[in-house]
Amino acid sequence: MSKLMKSVSGIRGIVGDSLTTELVLSFAKRFGVFSKRRKVVVGRDSRTTGEMLLNAVSAGLMSVGADVIDLGMCPTPTILLAVENLNADGGIAITASHNPQEWNALKLINGQGTFLTPAQSHDFWNIPEDELKDLDWAKIGSFSQYGCAIEDHIEAIMKLPIIAVDKIKEKNFKVVIDSTNGAGGLMSPLLLKALGCEVIELYSEPNGMFSRIAEPAAKNLGALENEVKKYAADIGFATDPDVDRLSIVSNDGIALGTEYTLLLAEKYVLSQKKGNIATNLSSSMASDVIAKENEVGIFHSPVGEINVAEAMKEHNCVIGGEGNGGVILPDLHFTRDAPLGMALILSYMAISGKRISELAAEIPKYYIYKTKLELDENIEFDAVSESIIKDFSTKELDTQDGIKIIDSEFWIHIRKSGTEPIVRIIAESSSEDKSKKLCEQIIQKYFR
Repeated sequence: MSKLMKSVSGIRGIVGDSLTTELVLSFAKRFGVFSKRRKVVVGRDSRTTGEMLLNAVSAGLMSVGADVIDLGMCPTPTILLAVENLNADGGIAITASHNPQEWNALKLINGQGTFLTPAQSHDFWNIPEDELKDLDWAKIGSFSQYGCAIEDHIEAIMKLPIIAVDKIKEKNFKVVIDSTNGAGGLMSPLLLKALGCEVIELYSEPNGMFSRIAEPAAKNLGALENEVKKYAADIGFATDPDVDRLSIVSNDGIALGTEYTLLLAEKYVLSQKKGNIATNLSSSMASDVIAKENEVGIFHSPVGEINVAEAMKEHNCVIGGEGNGGVILPDLHFTRDAPLGMALILSYMAISGKRISELAAEIPKYYIYKTKLELDENIEFDAVSESIIKDFSTKELDTQDGIKIIDSEFWIHIRKSGTEPIVRIIAESSSEDKSKKLCEQIIQKYFR
């Protein structure tokens, strides 16, 4: 049996194996109690198991007295925004994000429209079992549907002062959008058309049969690169199945890599308003350069959307996110939002008058190399961590999330994944070869 992954945001596993309907039902009952048996918003991405799990989630919530508002299929950031808009006491997004289609997950949302904080997650897991019993027939929760969440999301983005709607419309950008048959097919084309773009849709059918590897990393975007070249488009956008990660293909038909999404968004937002920024520990040090150029502070959090969001709140940041293509703009909400990212990037292009390839060329150039490995059962990660800390004691070390070794010319981040049963090793430096060698050296010395 595959391993069920538990993290601060929820549970994730392979459906019919580690993730069963019985488990989902009990998990939903626990969340119904956690949300004070009141109003809970639910929604799902396009995975073929989504409808089945949504029914199990709804039944579990209602059985303990929670009132369910079903949004149906929609992007994850749409679900989080709807929790705020509908004054709900919580929400559950049924999605495994960038994982393959056999996976699914339940992501838990608090009443503020963000994923659970570590403290809230602790409270959730420590609810006494005797509180999870079904209520009698007269006390069960209600079920209703709300069909305007995507329209609400689009309207909220369009109303943001920082989105240059009129200037974008003047440009009539030609945009190719690759939704990989995820939930983005229901929203991304609509937003782009509302912004006056000529839209070429690629894999917009939200049937859950992903057209490529779900994560929109540059190496997975060959089809989008070809379409951008074919149509001589101004830009190509790609999202993951639940639409919280955004990747860009330039007008030259070259995938820029997910790091550029946040970096370009940072540069645009800071050109319009000054303020602190925040990223996670595995994101590019180009953000540090951008912060320095704009004379603002930068704060690094553990990996995970809620960790970045909490850092942004604490330090009053105007923009933040993660190098996996996640952009967070607090003027909208404290969650990664790919459609929002599209609107910010198009605004940057429209106001600057520059092509996306020109804007990308202005970003400080560093190279990130990412690798992962299954942790050998004979290797204790804590023991490995102690050895790394000892061996690199002369370097700056950040131990908020695994270990990050920081040098003026490179960094290496070693951490256990919260979404997969693996260890991630990521390095960034001035060359791809150097970054790869840094990762390989760590693997050979500590994990072989």
